[in-house]
Amino acid sequence: MTDLPEELGVRDSTDDSTEGSTDEAGPRCLVTGATGYIGGRLVPALLDSGHRVRALARTPQKLRDHPWADRVEVVRGDVTDADSLTEAMRDVDVAYYLVHALGSGSDFEETDRRAARNFGEKARAAGVRRIVYLGGLTPAGVPEEELSPHLRSRAEVGRILLDSGVPTAVLRAAVVIGSGSASFEMLRYLTERLPVMVTPSWVSTRIQPIAVRDVIRYLVGSAALPSEVSRTFDIGGPDIMTYRDMMQGYARVAGLPRRVIVPVPVLTPTLSSHWIGLVTPVPRSIARPLAESLRHEVVCREHDIVRYVPDPPDGPIGFDRALGLALQRIKDAQVDTRWTSASLPGAPSDPLPTDPDWSGGSLYRDERELAVPVDRADLWRVIEGIGGENGWYSFPLAWAVRGWIDRIVGGVGLRRGRRDAHRLRVGDSLDFWRVEEIVPGELLRLRAEMRLPGRAWLELSVATDDRGRTLYRQRALYHPQGLLGHAYWWGVSPFHAVVFGGMARNIAEAARTAARERQEAGRGAVTGSGREGRGPATDSRPKGRKPTSGSGTDN
Repeated sequence: MTDLPEELGVRDSTDDSTEGSTDEAGPRCLVTGATGYIGGRLVPALLDSGHRVRALARTPQKLRDHPWADRVEVVRGDVTDADSLTEAMRDVDVAYYLVHALGSGSDFEETDRRAARNFGEKARAAGVRRIVYLGGLTPAGVPEEELSPHLRSRAEVGRILLDSGVPTAVLRAAVVIGSGSASFEMLRYLTERLPVMVTPSWVSTRIQPIAVRDVIRYLVGSAALPSEVSRTFDIGGPDIMTYRDMMQGYARVAGLPRRVIVPVPVLTPTLSSHWIGLVTPVPRSIARPLAESLRHEVVCREHDIVRYVPDPPDGPIGFDRALGLALQRIKDAQVDTRWTSASLPGAPSDPLPTDPDWSGGSLYRDERELAVPVDRADLWRVIEGIGGENGWYSFPLAWAVRGWIDRIVGGVGLRRGRRDAHRLRVGDSLDFWRVEEIVPGELLRLRAEMRLPGRAWLELSVATDDRGRTLYRQRALYHPQGLLGHAYWWGVSPFHAVVFGGMARNIAEAARTAARERQEAGRGAVTGSGREGRGPATDSRPKGRKPTSGSGTDN
């Protein structure tokens, strides 16, 4: 079981789809799934190792705000579109396959199969010297037909790539532990929120987890494998434990009391996925394959990869240290990618059309504007910090109910939060929204990923009027699909004055409060740097040192 949340969908390759530049040194690597959890971490690691990187993306704009974006070449395309792969594979030395069609529908196995064949055939035709694929660790001695559809498909993809005629390394991992991974989030929330829990019987299944840092290390190292090496490699950390051990280990590392865990046999994978969906931010579409993959023991049968990619002197990262590193990165707000980095199956992905006449049909709007007596920067900080722990500045109960309804019908709900508490970038998930566009200091456009009979966007922007006042502008846009879509809009429109009107007023008030606090802090810094009035001066500087400019008593 691995965390590669990048579903497959067909997009056309275009002549103007290349962005960015590369350094002309080192082998060129093609990375699919660069918007996903693993791919987004692999790209900078490859760059740091001296490789040139070309990223294949259905929506190149989603990579625009990554700190490494100007160091890579981005090509628009998709692994299910063979024509787009032709251009993407040109002059490529190593091709990384980090996508899957999980959750895209009942025929996801056929989609995976077709995509893998496309990838292998185009890689062979282009003279690619190596394919590297990250798959799932399968249990020993279990017939393939008894595996979960998720693991069965991952295993089949590995075989197709190995049979492509291109030397291939299939790395098979179980649970990946790292800040932002779906496996880590599931473990974290189950343990933190349930000091006493009734659990499925799979909590007693043995697992060999692996730290995401080791996964990335093996992926990077696989680019240099000898040409005669074409096989699967099991990769795992040094610890073999049950899921119960993992939850108790999390509690220990996080400083929580020991958990009371009572496994029962009646919780099927379906019931387990509902249970996980209720307790954690991981939606049912992802929770079910994670749970199904834990039914069988997943332990490495070999560690042959070490012959080609040596472990560091202190060995692979252990479970406790992997947890500690993940928790520290969350505490320091340094989570580079999350399981939510890629769009979820079934979520709308088309950008907001620019046709002002909306030739595609009806477009409902709710538009609001307020003058706010603050600097533009004060207002923008509130806008960019919206969602997650900061909330939505409007009728929390209504947002919570909408989130629960979305979870019930299989959507993502309101608990995905945000990757960074203060900064957003294109492609970030934000509760049940996704950042479609961000112009720092000016515009934040969010696309709804909740289950709706239509498509919806929310725009928050900052402007200045002809009198020099700072303006807050807010637009909610909705494109209905069918009669149900129209009925939905008119059914919820009576609440817009409370939800959207309250949001506009509260965001403006939050900006005013932030501006006052900033001004008071500035005054405190000034008065605190010297003495007011004519009393005796107190100075903590060492005696005999002359005050520097700005540190005197009369500023």
